[in-house]
Amino acid sequence: MTSHLNVFQQPLAFFSNRPITGFHRDGYCRTGVADFGNHAVAGVVTEEFLDYSASQGNDLRTAGLTGGCKWCLCTARWLEALQAYRDGKITKNGVPKVVLEATEDSALRQVDLDTFRQFAAESQTNGASVNGVNGH
Repeated sequence: MTSHLNVFQQPLAFFSNRPITGFHRDGYCRTGVADFGNHAVAGVVTEEFLDYSASQGNDLRTAGLTGGCKWCLCTARWLEALQAYRDGKITKNGVPKVVLEATEDSALRQVDLDTFRQFAAESQTNGASVNGVNGH
């Protein structure tokens, strides 16, 4: 893997292999020239987010996701959920928590770091847990 950086300009942390995620399906939320969706946001999805995403035409349950799963999200999809929350269409719980250490810095082209910090998940311990929820 070439050197990809997270939002803190540190080496990008591994995110999840249960399920295997990332545009490159290597567990990292890293992007490249072929990734037009910019799958850079390391998100912990909720059932509310999955419902919302499906209502917008992107049913992530077809990939086997359930609430609590870790998934490399398209930056624009995460931002869409944030706007839906701001517009009162979903609750704050509908915006996936973000694991900042595993979110690629390319996401900062669309979302500022302070906004991501408002939705930050607790730091992981050896990639095993986010807010006490094991990746699945």
